[in-house]
Amino acid sequence: MRKDLTRLGIVLVCSLIIGAVTGYVFFCLFIGILLLYFWHIKSLNNLLLWMKQGKRVESPNISGLIEDITIQFFNLRNRHKKRKKKLTNYLKRFKQTTQALPDAILILGENNEIKWANEKAKEYLGINYQEDIDQRVINLLRIPALVDLIKNNQIYDKESEYSIEIVSPINRELQLEVRLINFGFSEKLLMARNISSINKINKMRTDFISNASHELRTPLTVILGYLESFEDEIDIKKYPDANKRILMMKSQAERMNRLIEDLLNLASLETTDELRNIETINVSEMLSSIVDAAVSVSGNSKHEFIVDVDQPLWLHGNKNQLYSAFSNIILNAVNHTAPPGVITVRWYLKDNCGFLEVEDTGEGIYPEYIPRLTERFFRADKSRSSAKGGSGLGLAIVKHILSNHSSTLEIESNLGKGSLFRIKFSDEMVLKEAEAHQGIIN
Repeated sequence: MRKDLTRLGIVLVCSLIIGAVTGYVFFCLFIGILLLYFWHIKSLNNLLLWMKQGKRVESPNISGLIEDITIQFFNLRNRHKKRKKKLTNYLKRFKQTTQALPDAILILGENNEIKWANEKAKEYLGINYQEDIDQRVINLLRIPALVDLIKNNQIYDKESEYSIEIVSPINRELQLEVRLINFGFSEKLLMARNISSINKINKMRTDFISNASHELRTPLTVILGYLESFEDEIDIKKYPDANKRILMMKSQAERMNRLIEDLLNLASLETTDELRNIETINVSEMLSSIVDAAVSVSGNSKHEFIVDVDQPLWLHGNKNQLYSAFSNIILNAVNHTAPPGVITVRWYLKDNCGFLEVEDTGEGIYPEYIPRLTERFFRADKSRSSAKGGSGLGLAIVKHILSNHSSTLEIESNLGKGSLFRIKFSDEMVLKEAEAHQGIIN
C-alpha cells in the first residue's frame, strides 16, 4: 500500500512540474492520473491472466498491492493443491477399502440412481459401475422386496435395524442380507452381505435339533410309560421311598418332554417366516382361557389377576401360535411373581394398533439381562427357572411368533417392583368386532 501511494505521489509531483513549465497544470495532472490508471488496469489484467493460466504465464512482478495479492493467491493455490492431493488420497483409500470389503456397496443418489459401486456389487447383484452409472437401481434389480425397501426408504438404524433377505439375481445359491443406510445429505448406501454360510449353519442346527428331539421323544415316551405302570403297581405303604423316587423320575422325564416339545416348536418357527393358517381370533376369549389356566397353575399361591380387555378388538393371525405366545408371557408372570402378587393383563387399541400388556409385581429383571431375555436357553434367574421346570425357550418362541405376525415385544422392569411385557400389533393385524364378524361370515 505504501509503495502504491509513493507511486501516486511521484506521478502527481511530475505532473505538477510539467504543468507549471507548460502552463497547463490541470491538463498535465489529468494526463498523469489517466496514464497511472491505464498502467494499473494493464497490471491487473496480467494478474488475472496469471491466475487463470497459472504456470503458462509469468506472475506479475510489480511491487505494492498487486505483489501482495500475487503472494496470497500463490499461497492459497499451494494450500489448495495440498488439500486436493490429500482428498484424492482419501478417496483412493476409500475406494480401495470398499473394494476390499466382502460386502456389495452401492452409493445411491437422491432419485436412487447409482453413483458408485464396488466389485462385489457386480458379483452379488450384477451391477457394473462403469456401465450402470446414473441408472436407477430399481430399474436394474426388479426384486419386489428390494424395490419396496428402496421405494419406502426403510432406513437401517440401531433402533429398528431394518434389513431384508433376498436371493442373488445372478447366482441362485447366494442368500443376501440387504440394508439401506443414510449417507451424506441426500444419498444412501445400499449394502448387500452374503449370508449363505450363516443360513446353511442355521439350517444344519435346526435340522439337528429337530432330528435329535424326534429321536429322544420315543425313549422318553417308553420311560414315562414304565414309570406310570410302576406307579400304579407299587405298594405305597410298603415302599414309600420308591414312590417318591418314581415321582421324581417322572417329573424330570416330563420336564425333558416339555423341553423337546419347545425345541420342536422353535425349530418349526425358525424354518419359515411365512404365516400360515390365518384365522380371525377373538382375543378376549383366548385371554380368558389363558388366565383360567394361569389361575390353576398359581394354585395355593393365590395370585391376584386383574384383566382389562377391550371386548370388540380381534386379531388376524395363527391361533395356535398366538395362544402359545400369550400363555408363555402370562405363565412367566405367574412363575416369577412371589405370592401374594398381582398380575395385570390388558388388551386395548391405541393409534389403530393393538397392545397386549402383562404386568406383574415380581422381583423384576436386571437391566443388563433385558436385551438377552429372548435368547435361547437364557435365564435371568437360573435357580428359580430350574425349580419351576422352565426350559429357557419360552421367550425365544414368543419372539419368533411375533416376528411372523409383524409384531414387536417391549420389556420394562424395575428391580423389586416387577416387570411389564408389551406386545404391539400393527393396524393390519387388528380388527374391530364388526369387521371380524364380517370376515367370519365371508
